[in-house]
Amino acid sequence: MQKTMPFEEPLIQLRKKIGELREYTENAEVDLSAEISSLESRLEKLETDIYEDMKPWDRVQVARHPNRPTTLDYIPLLFEDFIELHGDRLYGDDEAIVGGIAMFNGQPVTVIGHQRGKDTKENVRRNFGMPHPEGYRKSLRLMKQAEKFNRPIICLIDTKGAYPGKAAEERGQSEAIARNLVEMAGLEVPVISIVIGEGGSGGALALGVGNHILMLENSTFSVISPEGAASILWKDAALAQTAAEAMKITAPDLLEMGIIERIIPEIRGGAHHDPVKQAEFLSSAISQSLDELNPMSGESLIDQRYDKFKGIGVFTE
Repeated sequence: MQKTMPFEEPLIQLRKKIGELREYTENAEVDLSAEISSLESRLEKLETDIYEDMKPWDRVQVARHPNRPTTLDYIPLLFEDFIELHGDRLYGDDEAIVGGIAMFNGQPVTVIGHQRGKDTKENVRRNFGMPHPEGYRKSLRLMKQAEKFNRPIICLIDTKGAYPGKAAEERGQSEAIARNLVEMAGLEVPVISIVIGEGGSGGALALGVGNHILMLENSTFSVISPEGAASILWKDAALAQTAAEAMKITAPDLLEMGIIERIIPEIRGGAHHDPVKQAEFLSSAISQSLDELNPMSGESLIDQRYDKFKGIGVFTE
């Protein structure tokens, strides 16, 4: 059973009412088809009103849905012959990031993505999708390998942020993220970064220095969570909804500001309602980006990436 979001409650109540009328009609042999039809029309209009005018906080909740498809959900739907590669060759393997080589429409690619769990056991194993430095070093190792063999890189971003624990700091968390930013900026192969859920802080940006940055319609991309921002700005995490609106962290906001190239449409109500269909939308977007980036030379890709990030932001002198 799918978990429902608070903003979907009116839909749940109306669907429940329709179900009760249908059941009563069957048991009592009373014709309530007119009333049911009227309620179904109301339901369709309400769905349109709710899902086509989602507030930033609504999108945050959808991005965090426990059943939202993860990197490992999408990989078999998007790619063929995926071979996962492990370890950073320095410390160990971080299961909060998965990566490897695969085929996409007949073209070899490298796939790297954050991986969270869908239950407590898997979340503990995956550290809730928050990588340690060895996760980012593994990512960089795979990126440099991709560059050596001229494979495009596809990154799937879905993390609250890099793990802030003592062990991660001791092993060089900040340096690992910073090195990824530097090295990704100079890669001579196409880099496509896709935010599929939450894109939080440097933990997301370490996989986000791409030629193209794409976002699922109900994903978020920000330097800090709305709760964290509210705690800092107003000393009250309960004002997260207000912070989400002020921070401009949704796909429409980021497209308007020129930070991302495209928004990938989502299944009505969120990707968790139909991961297979959602993967089709993702595949189309990846194909479009590869068609644009594949013909470019290594030097042109670096220049395009540099110009993209140099042009982000509005300022005055």
